[in-house]
Amino acid sequence: METGKVKMFDHFKGYGFITTDEGDEVYFSKKDMHPKYKNVLIKENMKVGFDFKREMKGDRAVNVRIL
Repeated sequence: METGKVKMFDHFKGYGFITTDEGDEVYFSKKDMHPKYKNVLIKENMKVGFDFKREMKGDRAVNVRIL
């Protein structure tokens, strides 16, 4: 499991970016949230844990959990 902080999240569009502890940016969307956290209000600088999923468009954070 990787960790990082929410850099930004657009609630209307349902996606945002996480800054990893290593300094990289990773895309995620509301559908990538762990089922337990689907109804949690996502805020900037919120500490999160996640798994990487490699896609043709780039890396994506999946199974995102609030820490």
